[in-house]
Amino acid sequence: MAQTDILLTKEPTPQTVPACQLPCKLYDVARNTGAHTSSGLATSGFRTAKYLLDEWFQNCYARYHQAFADRDQSERQRHESQQLAAETEALAQRTQQDSTRKVGERLQDMHGWKSELQRQVGELVSETELLLAQKQRLEHALDATAGPFSIVTDNLQCRERRQHPDLVRDCVEIELLKEAELIRNIQELLKRTIMQAVSQTRLNREHKETCEMDWSDKVEAYNIDEACCRYNNQSTDVQFYPHSAKFEESASTPETWAKFTQEHLYRAERERLASVNLRNLIDCILQDTSEDLRLQCDAVNLAFGRRCEELEDARHKLEHHLRKTLREITDQEHNIAALKQAIKDKEAPLKVAQTRLYQRSHRPNVELCRDSAQFRLASEVEELNLSLAALKEKLLEAEQSLRNLEDTRMTLEKDIAVKTNSLFIDRHKCMAHRAHYPTVLQLAGYQ
Repeated sequence: MAQTDILLTKEPTPQTVPACQLPCKLYDVARNTGAHTSSGLATSGFRTAKYLLDEWFQNCYARYHQAFADRDQSERQRHESQQLAAETEALAQRTQQDSTRKVGERLQDMHGWKSELQRQVGELVSETELLLAQKQRLEHALDATAGPFSIVTDNLQCRERRQHPDLVRDCVEIELLKEAELIRNIQELLKRTIMQAVSQTRLNREHKETCEMDWSDKVEAYNIDEACCRYNNQSTDVQFYPHSAKFEESASTPETWAKFTQEHLYRAERERLASVNLRNLIDCILQDTSEDLRLQCDAVNLAFGRRCEELEDARHKLEHHLRKTLREITDQEHNIAALKQAIKDKEAPLKVAQTRLYQRSHRPNVELCRDSAQFRLASEVEELNLSLAALKEKLLEAEQSLRNLEDTRMTLEKDIAVKTNSLFIDRHKCMAHRAHYPTVLQLAGYQ
């Protein structure tokens, strides 16, 4: 029992004694021989049912040693498990904090680029609006030159109808020819400038759309990263995604990501500056052309003299028909406007019907049914398309009628000129027509 007490009280300190197999104690077991043994000649070679005392002690020591070894190993594993759990907890917290910080830094980067893209989009929108205003000025100026060109052409044609000997090449005709050539050159210049403005507007919108798409992607990514940044260990909407740690093959690098947006901003800024330069050029063109036209108009007006009147009755009759034609042109223009409004009014029902069909096409599985609503919506779209086709055909007929009326108006004006002799041409045709010459503001595209 003394030995047993010693084994039980001497417990090893955890993590101080290296784990090893204790040496087994060898015992000399006495042979069970003698006069008082329980074996005889008949049991030679067989063990009796009882153990020796030394065997009993050896068995006890073996149990003590096994218990000691198991406890030592269990304590060591328990200590290692606690230490590993603490280390992994600290590592997980540090890793999560670092990941959250990285996501926050990414949010700052995306916010910066997103702000730059938003600013660039706003500048492009403003610049495009200004350029469109300049383009509208060009169109107004081009439309305004139609009047002077019509005037000068009509003056030349009317003066060609003069009878001899009044059919001479005087200063008025020379100035009229100069004015016609000047107007043609200005019209070509304005048309080329309008094409440049249209092309630049298209480029501005393309780069604006590119920046908007990049901005939209960054907004979506920003919202995703912002939601990820708010996740923590107490969040209830987190779950396992075993394969989410794999990198996508098409994923970009931070360098290519930044370069992608930088190129968009560079191209957008380049086109914006080109648009600014084009607007300045348009200002100069409109100012110069309007001044040149008015100077030439004054020169032609100074060259004109008085003219005589003739064939008033025929001219009045032709003017009567001209007034009716003009009224019919006005009525036809109102009819065209009403047809266009009717076509426009059909767009909203068509959009509704097509949107319903499109949304219903996303019904899942067997719900994608060809029900009566589906057939009615399809028939509604077909009816609306037929109505639009009929209205558009009628609009084409009305526009052709309007063009015919315009042609008729020009024919009447020419007939009026034919009926007016050389004395009436300069007084009642040329000078009266030139009284409607556009102002400087009209020629500059402001009106």
